[in-house]
Amino acid sequence: MATRIIPADWIKNWEKSGKHEFVQLCKNLAYKTNHDSTIKDIQAALYELCWHVVQGNFKLDLSASVLCDMMDLRDDMPSILADVFSILDIETSSLEEKNKRDQYTQLVGACLFFVPDAILKERLDPETLESLGLIKQAHQFNQKIVKIKTKLFYKQQKFNLLREENEGYAKLITELGQDLSGNITSHIVLESIKSLIGCFNLDPNRVLDIILEVYECRSDQDEFFLPLIKSYMCEPLTLCHILGFKFKFNQEPNEETPTSLYHIAAALLHHNLIELEDIYVHLMPLDASIVEEHKREITEAKQIARKLTMVVVPSEKTEDKEREKEKEEEKNDKAPDNQKLGLLEALLRIGDWHHAQSIMDQMPAFYATSHKAIALALCQLLHLTVEPLYRRSGVPKGAKGCLMKPLRNKRAPRPAESFEDLRRDVFSMLCYLGPHLSHDPILFAKIVRLGKGFMKEVQMGSKQIDTLLSCFLSIADQVLLPSLSLMECNACMSEELWGLFKLFPYQHRYRLYGQWKNETYTSHPLLVKVKAQTVDRAKYIMKRLTKENVKPSGRQIGKLSHSNPTILFDYILSQIQWYDNLIGPVVDSLKYLTSLNYDVMAYCIIEALANPEKEKMKHDDTTISSWLQSLASLCGAVFRKYPIELAGLLQYVTNTLKAGKSFDLLILKEVVQKMAGIEITDEMTSEQMEAMTGGEQLKAEGGYFGQIRNTKKSSQRLKDALLDHDLALPLCLLMAQQRNGVVFLEGGEKHLKLVGKLYDQCHDTLVQFGGFLASNLSTEDYIKRVPSIDILCNQFHTPHDAAFFLSRPMYGHQILSKYDELKKAEKSNRQQQKVHKYVAACELVMSPVHEAVVSLHPPRVWDDLRPQFYATFWSLTMYDLAVPNNAYDREVKKLQVQVKAIEENPDVPMNKKKKEKERCTALQEKLQEEEKKQLEHVQRVLHRLKLEKDNWLLAKSTKNETITKFLQLCLFPRCIFSAIDAVYCARFVELVHQQKTPNFCTLLCYDRVFSDIIYTVASCTENESRRYGRFLCCMLETVTRWHSDRAVYEKECGNYPGFLTIFRATGFDGGNKADQLDYENFRHVVHKWHYKLTKASVHCLETGEYTHIRNILIVLTKILPCYPKVLNLGQALECRVHKICLEEKEKRPDLYALAMGYSGQLKGRKAHMVPENEFHHKEQPVRSATPVSQQNGPGTTAKPATNASKTEEGVSEDADRSKDKSQGAAKPVNKANSTAAKVTTSNGNGAPNSTKTIKERDDKEKSGKEKKEKKEKIPGNTLETKGESRREKQRDERGAGGKEERAPREGKEKMPKADRDKQKAEEKSSKEDNKAKAGNGEPKEPSREHDTGAKESKSKEKGGDRSAMSGSLKSPVPRLESAESERDHKRRKLETHSSPSHSSSVKVSMA
Repeated sequence: MATRIIPADWIKNWEKSGKHEFVQLCKNLAYKTNHDSTIKDIQAALYELCWHVVQGNFKLDLSASVLCDMMDLRDDMPSILADVFSILDIETSSLEEKNKRDQYTQLVGACLFFVPDAILKERLDPETLESLGLIKQAHQFNQKIVKIKTKLFYKQQKFNLLREENEGYAKLITELGQDLSGNITSHIVLESIKSLIGCFNLDPNRVLDIILEVYECRSDQDEFFLPLIKSYMCEPLTLCHILGFKFKFNQEPNEETPTSLYHIAAALLHHNLIELEDIYVHLMPLDASIVEEHKREITEAKQIARKLTMVVVPSEKTEDKEREKEKEEEKNDKAPDNQKLGLLEALLRIGDWHHAQSIMDQMPAFYATSHKAIALALCQLLHLTVEPLYRRSGVPKGAKGCLMKPLRNKRAPRPAESFEDLRRDVFSMLCYLGPHLSHDPILFAKIVRLGKGFMKEVQMGSKQIDTLLSCFLSIADQVLLPSLSLMECNACMSEELWGLFKLFPYQHRYRLYGQWKNETYTSHPLLVKVKAQTVDRAKYIMKRLTKENVKPSGRQIGKLSHSNPTILFDYILSQIQWYDNLIGPVVDSLKYLTSLNYDVMAYCIIEALANPEKEKMKHDDTTISSWLQSLASLCGAVFRKYPIELAGLLQYVTNTLKAGKSFDLLILKEVVQKMAGIEITDEMTSEQMEAMTGGEQLKAEGGYFGQIRNTKKSSQRLKDALLDHDLALPLCLLMAQQRNGVVFLEGGEKHLKLVGKLYDQCHDTLVQFGGFLASNLSTEDYIKRVPSIDILCNQFHTPHDAAFFLSRPMYGHQILSKYDELKKAEKSNRQQQKVHKYVAACELVMSPVHEAVVSLHPPRVWDDLRPQFYATFWSLTMYDLAVPNNAYDREVKKLQVQVKAIEENPDVPMNKKKKEKERCTALQEKLQEEEKKQLEHVQRVLHRLKLEKDNWLLAKSTKNETITKFLQLCLFPRCIFSAIDAVYCARFVELVHQQKTPNFCTLLCYDRVFSDIIYTVASCTENESRRYGRFLCCMLETVTRWHSDRAVYEKECGNYPGFLTIFRATGFDGGNKADQLDYENFRHVVHKWHYKLTKASVHCLETGEYTHIRNILIVLTKILPCYPKVLNLGQALECRVHKICLEEKEKRPDLYALAMGYSGQLKGRKAHMVPENEFHHKEQPVRSATPVSQQNGPGTTAKPATNASKTEEGVSEDADRSKDKSQGAAKPVNKANSTAAKVTTSNGNGAPNSTKTIKERDDKEKSGKEKKEKKEKIPGNTLETKGESRREKQRDERGAGGKEERAPREGKEKMPKADRDKQKAEEKSSKEDNKAKAGNGEPKEPSREHDTGAKESKSKEKGGDRSAMSGSLKSPVPRLESAESERDHKRRKLETHSSPSHSSSVKVSMA
């Protein structure tokens, strides 16, 4: 033995303490709880004691005595001691020492009186038994053992079979088949059975078999037979063998296992009379066969799906379908010969979920429940389990339902009393059931209603949602949605399920739809087939869908969508991406969908938009893909027409913007346009543009191309979605930031044309979306969500134009609210007091804004512009400046005509007539009321501006600087923001002029706008070009109105400070005098502006750059009503545009189309053009002595001479001089040259000034050479001055008196009239040079003798022309801050040069 239990000391001191220790040890071992280890330890102790006896170390009588005492410790001690003797028998028989063998024999002999002989005969060797005297002869004993074994194991015994002892078995059957309704119990019957077995010597196993047979026949008597079998049977394995023989017998061909056999097997399992592992091996088929069958079913299903998607001859396809259908029906009709499934069904029927679950775990997923009987049995068990909870939390109000009786089986799953109880069994049962819940729609509805009950409790805050919510979501994913797929067009179940799903956030719902669409249909053969059949049916419907059959096709689509919406919509969307003409019919056909289907539709659209495999650009990388445009159009139409939740789509657009991608803004644009009726287009007619300056009602009636009706509900839905999910402001900010992101982040690799389109799309969507928020959000909602202007710009980095665009409605709301408060506080009907209250309200609201805008620009900006003026410009709109009376009258007349037409139409029913008349009348009243309201508002605003205007502009620097900052920070950014803003900018300039605003030079402002538009045009996108063109057109309209009529000019400009010129001069009378620009000189200036526009247009057209050509053509088309007015300028443009048409016809068709369109319109305007001498007063030229080589001949592209009578180049010079004025530089110029200031582009066109003598010398020596070089460098450049040397000579004569510099402020003087007359006489000598201007339609400009400062002006202009020729186009648009910094650099550069002055010449500057 490995361990000694009895120490040697115990043997030595046996009498004293050894015996007591040994007995105590054995008692301790005997009372151990572990049965197996106790026996082994006792055997070891007894073995050691006996071994000491055999060795002779211990006395025999002492050992026999103590062993006898041990027999009382346990009942099986004799058997344990016999085992010890058996081991010693084997060990001692092999020993050579006979004394040890004798000692062993004597020990066993001493124990015979307390160890039974029978036990020893079983365990000991025959020779040992013979020596002990227990048997006579060992040899005979061995023979007897052989005979007995042969008889037991090899000889067949004859049992008392039924035919042999029929009386006993007959009595047995009678006992078992008797009426059990009385006091008959299983115990009484069992006693009778025992008597029969004993009396008739019946075989017990056969008796058990007969008991099971009778139980089969009386399977409803579970309460009797189960206790009987339990009492009768002692060995479960015997019962399993008998049942196994019964199942085996029914596995023979043409045999069917009876249901009753499944029932008794299930009952015996349920009551633990047999083990599942023991009976399972007797059932057929094998598990491996089941797995193979399942794989075969999946393969067959995939083959069927493949056949359905293959293009085959129609007749063959029909035959295949019929054949498959017949096979399917045969398969469904024939019950499966599967004993495992039969046992499973029986277990479910009696409620034994534990064993049923074990069987289903042995099979592939959903294999068992794919058999309808098993699915229904499991459904029934689920009904019983959820019944109490359903009665408490799931039954709808007013519904009674059908009460279900609980199972009498106490071991069945416990019914659920609370939602927590569902986790015990119900959820696992549903997961095993899977898609086959479709067999029981009632249970489907119950589970859904339980989910609704749970979500309501969660919303009330009485439940912890985490675990149970995830359980319900899993059930929806694995059970409810797959089951819906297998139900045949059950719209009620779809709506019931939506009742649950709508309580989930859209993120949970969309995840469920994604699983349903992309994974569920591959999990089961039935679902594979259903998917293929749905696609096949969808193809059939879509092939036949037209506008004419929308209703019947819509019903078919609706019917198909109730069960499998994801598959259907996926196919429909794929078709729409290819064929956009399907959008209309598809949208109309979706009216038969359920709410769940609409939600799935939204998900499918988002998934299609986010498809990473599809490119969002066309292959040419210049336009957005047509599939994306089609989906965007569908989004707008579907979301407007049907009540679909928008949150998911809006969040998707927001996420793409966060990721720096702007393609999907097209979707938001379409959705807002369709749902809110807000169009964004730059192709508005003048009537529409006029209507857009009115109130909301006028905009809706006359401002859009489509008739905007019935958008109230859809607008509300869009607004609610934005507010509920806090997406309104984030979308605005992201779009505002993304505009620059399109260019600098997103557009690095993209084609310039595409970048422009994306920029326009981003900007247009921002304008559209901001307009929607302004018109639909309440004042409180808007103010609560939009932060102040400084936070928008500084913290959120929103561009200033977009920030003011978002804030503008807020200011209007706040002013009106404050105005109403003030009116209520002091009631007064006097108009004057109302106006004062309005002004007070404006001051209260706008004062914080004035303080906030200071942080938006450097401090030096506010040296010229007041923050009040800046904020006023950005906060007003066209609605505030003018009332579109014509538009209101026009819309009212349209409605009156409609009413008349309705009355005269006999086909319209009376009730409809009445309705339409009421609608039109109500609209008329609304429009008239709106007009009146706007009129009062405009009057209040104009009064406010009149009071504010004196404080708008400061006189700290030159007017040129003031105008520069006004253009840079106000006019240019806003004029390209939207079409209505373009009109507003032009009208605002006119308004500032009409208000006689101090320090605002209207003439300089217009001159800066018209003089050089090249850079602005070149930096615009396509849509910005349209807006810029509209702005120029409105500015030109004003100029044209003043130009066309002296009376109008005198009335609107004659005594206005905007046309006032102030001259600072010395050498005459020393006084300060002012001069107003007269009408004729204004006409000269307008001609110069037209010339400058022509010059810029020709330059852009001849660059060859796509952007330049496209943009200038767009601008020219926009300004066509007002330009060109002069015939020779129009001819020059026509020539260049014709050239573009020829060059671009094959290369760039879009440019060709633009050029052809403009060319046609230009030809149509020729009748309205006038010769130059009619456009402005032009003196007859005289013959010039200038050499022919320096004159302008036909086909040359030289620069025309400058008009000397207060026009053209003098304006340019004055602009440059006014820049230098602040630096103390004095420049001589003639009074006639001081009428206006030429735009020196914001990147610094003017050349640095050198000394007068250097310029005179250079101009004389190189005039002819420079003209020749310019002609070779840049075709289409402006004409050089004719007779330049003559004018230089005259300027030298006038400048006699020295070249010394004068102090910048020596005095102010107006040039005397006599000097002007003398100058005019001298100019006649140079007129001869202008007789022949540029041929081939070159622009020309009348030439007049220049004044004293003309030479300096010419030098500047040459420098400017060179910079224009250099090709490095920089935009004056203040969107880029680099322009301002570059101008500063130019100014610093100018300070290094001295400015020449002449004592006898006149210094001019705009004060």
